[in-house]
Amino acid sequence: MIVRIMGEGQVELDDVHFAELNRLDDELLAEIQGGDHDGFRRTLAALLDAVRRLGKPLPDDALQPSELILPGPDATLEEVEQMLSDDGLIPN
Repeated sequence: MIVRIMGEGQVELDDVHFAELNRLDDELLAEIQGGDHDGFRRTLAALLDAVRRLGKPLPDDALQPSELILPGPDATLEEVEQMLSDDGLIPN
């Protein structure tokens, strides 16, 4: 799966890693719904770090359609809340 982190670029990520990402996404969703700004900031950083760590960066000139778009590290709770579906940022 091709994942884009807004403002950073794309990474290719194997589907086997989605259980870990979904766990972080569920935490992020709960923090957003609870208005926990500090928890949101920590969990968003952990989610993006996991994508970077587990994924393989694509070259900047490789323009492939992204199957999943994640907010950048500076996104606010309110901005991410607008990006959410019922499942969070990552579909189950």
